[in-house]
Amino acid sequence: MMQRQPFVTWGTSVLVGAVAGLFFSAFIMPNGRPMIGMFFGVFTAVPMLAFMRGMFLPGLQRRLARLAFPLYVPASIFIYVGLVILSTVFAGSLLWITGILPGRYLMAIEVPVSDIVYSLLVLALAAFILRVKDLIGTEVFLSLLRGRYHKPVAEERVFLFVDVVGSTQFAQRFGDLRTQEFLGHFFAALAEPVRQHQGAIDDYVGDLAIVTWPMRRGIADARCVRCVFALLSKIAEEAPSWEAKFGLVPRFRAALHGGRVVAGEVGVDRRKIAYFGDTVNTTARLESLCREVDSPIVISAELLARIPTLPRDVHATNLGAHVLRGRDHPLAIVALTSESSGASRTARIAKVA
Repeated sequence: MMQRQPFVTWGTSVLVGAVAGLFFSAFIMPNGRPMIGMFFGVFTAVPMLAFMRGMFLPGLQRRLARLAFPLYVPASIFIYVGLVILSTVFAGSLLWITGILPGRYLMAIEVPVSDIVYSLLVLALAAFILRVKDLIGTEVFLSLLRGRYHKPVAEERVFLFVDVVGSTQFAQRFGDLRTQEFLGHFFAALAEPVRQHQGAIDDYVGDLAIVTWPMRRGIADARCVRCVFALLSKIAEEAPSWEAKFGLVPRFRAALHGGRVVAGEVGVDRRKIAYFGDTVNTTARLESLCREVDSPIVISAELLARIPTLPRDVHATNLGAHVLRGRDHPLAIVALTSESSGASRTARIAKVA
């Protein structure tokens, strides 16, 4: 499946650069050449934003992120100023070679201080917006901008509850700080499959992550199911790294269910979109049921019936109807397994004793 996240990042970078360059040429330093301003803006913004998102020079970006704050600030400024200068020189050289910028070559590649300051201000604004988006999630961020949930809305959604197994025992052995690092790495590993399959991480509750999709998007191409097994495969591929860093490979339980919920904005100082209804509670009960039915991945028969086709290597085993706390009627559940080498190996690791 094609991952759309890189395309969105690159596309956003191009758009931000073009708009910033056009604004600079038209209003900050009017020069009557808006198209050239857009060209410089794109060549300046793309590498800076891509670096900030870890898509350009990722090794350097990771080392920078590990620096203490007193070192991080000057190092960041130095790197971004360097990127502005190199990008401007490259763009100016292209325009000079093609004859679009006539005159002396040194004039074409000149980098005024005003250009550097403006670029850093635009980057700071973009970084702030992206940081807010990362903190509350892309889907929530866009929904808040559109005002979709100012009033409660009834809609159908798919929910995935992912619970890390053994985190309490890990904390008893290694302490809370080490456990937080372990969970942080696990949730970071979860983020990629969720993005790849167009879901959104709604919340973290201790060692539990809640992922959600609008119903149509979640069942299309069995995205909600593929997301779980993509996480299994990712952990299997990175098992040596987990063993080296933490001495074990993470295990988890996962439950999928979907149906009608009521969604609305809650909070005053910190706004978020909250989901209410039996669907959310039932998904939580299903996740708890994983231990009882001795299966690490379960899905409600109701949701499974709405998924057109399961992935070819995923098998469904009917586990019968179970009475869940808070529900008047039993719910039929199904265990999901995969025969793919990476996923099946990790599924055996994740199987609850």
